[in-house]
Amino acid sequence: MTEHSVTHATFTIERVYDASTARVFAAWADPAIKRRWFACHDDWEAGAHTLDFSVGGQEHLTTRDSDGVDHIYDAVYQDIVPGNRIVYAYAMRLAERRISVSLATVLFRAEGSRTRFVFTEQAAFLDGYDRPEERERGTRIGLDNLARELQRQSAAA
Repeated sequence: MTEHSVTHATFTIERVYDASTARVFAAWADPAIKRRWFACHDDWEAGAHTLDFSVGGQEHLTTRDSDGVDHIYDAVYQDIVPGNRIVYAYAMRLAERRISVSLATVLFRAEGSRTRFVFTEQAAFLDGYDRPEERERGTRIGLDNLARELQRQSAAA
């Protein structure tokens, strides 16, 4: 018999981006923009990505690590307030093995021409296949990618 376990964790990451709330929000809502920054490992092979950014809409992303293992993200958007808030639930899988289930809340607050961004995740990590500190590290990398995407957009404007 396999030993089953669950580890609960919550973490919050706060950033200030040098971009308007409309631009930062659009980076989450626009499928083409989100595809450019969302994966947290540049050396992994990008796979399918779909995004229906609406309440009840779903998002799917598959990436393949250097060992050939598929990492699969499936989300459902629970609440969207344009320019203000996004709440979504998501599950992560390694191939067919579910490794976590999370509720994420993203807040956007204007500070002049900049945006204060607050990301909070409440997660249940299943059977020891992922750890809270690894998820937080991956999320921080993704948010660094978001900062680079916003800078790239500013430079192109």
